[in-house]
Amino acid sequence: MPRALIVTVLLASLTGCGLAETGAAAGADAAAKAAEIREGKRTEERVRQQIDAAERQAAEQRKAAETASE
Repeated sequence: MPRALIVTVLLASLTGCGLAETGAAAGADAAAKAAEIREGKRTEERVRQQIDAAERQAAEQRKAAETASE
């Protein structure tokens, strides 16, 4: 039996039992998770920038208060 025929029969049986659809769904789920991770990293970076800005502003306010009290 030629290899192409064997492969075709195997693929047809996998498709018939739903295993191929399961693999496609798992691939789509993995892509969605990867997108969520990328978005989470972007959000984390934005929050870090906001925290850094708030810390700089607080330091400037402390310095201004120290200067004013002298």
